[in-house]
Amino acid sequence: MKPCLAQPSTITPGAEPLRPRLKAFGPGKSCRRPGKARRQRGRTTEQHNLKLLKYQKHNFGMNSAIDPAWLAVDAGCMERAAEFFELREVVLMGIFGAMTTAVSGLSAQSFALENISGNIANSRTVGFKRVDTAFSTLVPDLPASHEIAGSVGASSRATNAVQGDFITSQISTSMAISGDGFFAVKARTGLADGSPTFSGANAYTRRGDFQISENGYLVNGSGFYLQGYPIDPTTGSTSGSALQIIKISNDNLPARSTTKIEYRGNVPAYPRTNNADSTIPNSELLSGAAYTGATVTAANDTGFTDRTIAGPSMTVYNAIGTPLNVQMRWGKTSNTVGSETWSLYYKSDSNATGASTMWTQVASGITFDNNGKMTAPASGTLSTTFTVNGATSGAVDINFGNTGLTQFADTNGAVNINTLSQDGYPSGTRTGVEIGEGGRIMGVYSNGQTVALAQIPIAHFPADQLLKRKDGGMFEETLESGQPLFEDGGRSIVGGSLEGSNADVADEFSKMIVTQQAYSANTRIITTAQQMLQDVMNVIR
Repeated sequence: MKPCLAQPSTITPGAEPLRPRLKAFGPGKSCRRPGKARRQRGRTTEQHNLKLLKYQKHNFGMNSAIDPAWLAVDAGCMERAAEFFELREVVLMGIFGAMTTAVSGLSAQSFALENISGNIANSRTVGFKRVDTAFSTLVPDLPASHEIAGSVGASSRATNAVQGDFITSQISTSMAISGDGFFAVKARTGLADGSPTFSGANAYTRRGDFQISENGYLVNGSGFYLQGYPIDPTTGSTSGSALQIIKISNDNLPARSTTKIEYRGNVPAYPRTNNADSTIPNSELLSGAAYTGATVTAANDTGFTDRTIAGPSMTVYNAIGTPLNVQMRWGKTSNTVGSETWSLYYKSDSNATGASTMWTQVASGITFDNNGKMTAPASGTLSTTFTVNGATSGAVDINFGNTGLTQFADTNGAVNINTLSQDGYPSGTRTGVEIGEGGRIMGVYSNGQTVALAQIPIAHFPADQLLKRKDGGMFEETLESGQPLFEDGGRSIVGGSLEGSNADVADEFSKMIVTQQAYSANTRIITTAQQMLQDVMNVIR
């Protein structure tokens, strides 16, 4: 049966006449030629007409087996068929476009929910940096009068530069970075003879929960090894500029010989010795050949101590860490105006008897002017070597400074010490490790010394938001992030603290509620579009 547009004609008795401008194309419709009674089409005819519906309006019927001559006659039929398909295309495109946009919304909100889920899951992870979600509009290229709102795409937005709260840690090797920057670390790739081997690529992290491993390495909770610069124990400066895996040695700290004594104080203008008597001039002075020479024997010990006043006692060390207990005594030898003179002695042999030397002179020409200022030695330093009970120190400089030692009146008549220190120490074993100022790893030893072992650098990137995230709170350098620039930690590294996650659970819950509402709204759009599509299908049946 050929399709056509019903025209006024003779109608077979009993047949229903066609209404004016009734379109003869569409599922479930059939059309008779003028003057022919309409009869129900068979399955073959229905399939044929449905096939015709699939052709576009500008090519309608060209691939069918319809007689071209007949098509020329029925041009009106063709025009109305094209109008039908144009309407159908516009309707379906709008509905399907709405459904496609809603699907993009579902996908974007699902992506956002996945990030929210990860942020909440890691809200207690040390050094974790949350991942926010950024939404962007996807708009097709259409004329201004036909622009549409468009669909949506979702992407991640890093918060690598957003600092988390600091948490106090009881572990002395824990550390946190205040401000931007990352610790430089490496991953272990295996073991060789019980020692770890490492990959060639550096990694970077804000996770500072480092602890000392059995091999002396500083390893954080994700199993990454801290890098830094070793420090020369002699100079206290970093050695080399290449990053190394920091390894803390269990070796003893070697003894250090005393080389300098810092001495600051005041000697009294009138020393109250045991022999001093204000009614007897110069009775306070150290006088007599037995007491003013380079040494004083044990036999003259009593007379010597009666004519001198106690100076400080201190311990110095020789090269192997042997302690030498140095007891000093001051004796005033002259009251000459403008050049009052003192001598300094130390006890060299506490077990001496008889004619054996018990006291040894350090210096005999320490002078002061009328203003109480020391005038000699001019350099403010005395150089000597101590020998105490058979143990000898190295060369030691007693540094008074230009104004560190004075002679002023003192009612007590005794030496008043302001500063007394020396730079030697015995050997010691390591008892602990802590993070000191300036981002330095400090070893704490049994001899009371705290020695710098390594310097921790901080890595800065031109675009740290573009680093590549890895497992364990690690980041890798990318072309977009740029290469790292290293600088000493300084005050940016805070020992005994940890940086917590920058994900706030309350904030993430708020985001989750909004995301859930947006997701539900998109599902409602799909349901509505499906119902509208069903209405369209019902119209054309």
